[in-house]
Amino acid sequence: MKLFFIGSGKMATAIAGGLVRSGTFEIGELGAFDPSQQAANSFQQSTGIENVISVDPAAYLQRSDAVLLAVKPQVIEKALAEIKDDLKGKLLISIAAGVTIEKLRQLSGCDRIIRVMPNTPALIGRGASGYYVSSGCSEEDSGFAEKILNAAGVAVKVDSEAHLDAVTALSGSGPAYVFEFIQALADGGVAEGLSRDTALQLAIQTVLGAAAMAKETGKHPSVLKDEVTSPGGTTSRALEQLAVRGFSGTVIQAVRAAAERCRQLGGNKK
Repeated sequence: MKLFFIGSGKMATAIAGGLVRSGTFEIGELGAFDPSQQAANSFQQSTGIENVISVDPAAYLQRSDAVLLAVKPQVIEKALAEIKDDLKGKLLISIAAGVTIEKLRQLSGCDRIIRVMPNTPALIGRGASGYYVSSGCSEEDSGFAEKILNAAGVAVKVDSEAHLDAVTALSGSGPAYVFEFIQALADGGVAEGLSRDTALQLAIQTVLGAAAMAKETGKHPSVLKDEVTSPGGTTSRALEQLAVRGFSGTVIQAVRAAAERCRQLGGNKK
């Protein structure tokens, strides 16, 4: 077995589903464990993976090359204590926010550890993941993790473990900021007389199109913004209001607050 998941929640399901859909691994090369039978059943139904269990995973762990740890930070000590003896020599990939390489090493006994911060658009194959590779890993380990993450979107390797807090705050939590913006954009349209359905459809497509334009043209956002903005026009007037009300500064502070909270959850200090 190439990869075994500990935890079978939404993010694990998204990553595993991406691996199956992309053909990155065969179904028989993947497996999962979750103490909740309901969660295990849901994972199995969503991904088509057959090696899914809710009882002692020792036998599956022992014949796996790598383990992807997909549990909440609050329960990670308990989860690793139960499987530590079966992790010897394994590559451990963790998506637990804020839990450091050092803590993972202490709890698991593993030397080959990769920390990953994915985000929820991975559920539709459009994820943005940041990952950090510990010193005990090889280039092959790093490539293995990147192959997994690319199956659910785009993966970016960071040079410092501390940068994962910023990744968590930016792309990990970022979808929520975008959803809030979409809702506000639609609310503005409704306030000007559009129906709710029309306003929401236009807001979603506007954000989707703008993001695609930024990616495909490779132009800096400030350049693209200027291309939309005519002197004294409607966009200029709107941007004035965003500036007056501190839009950019608020977003920056939101990201910084999320990063600080991530450090708190992991027991880290900047």
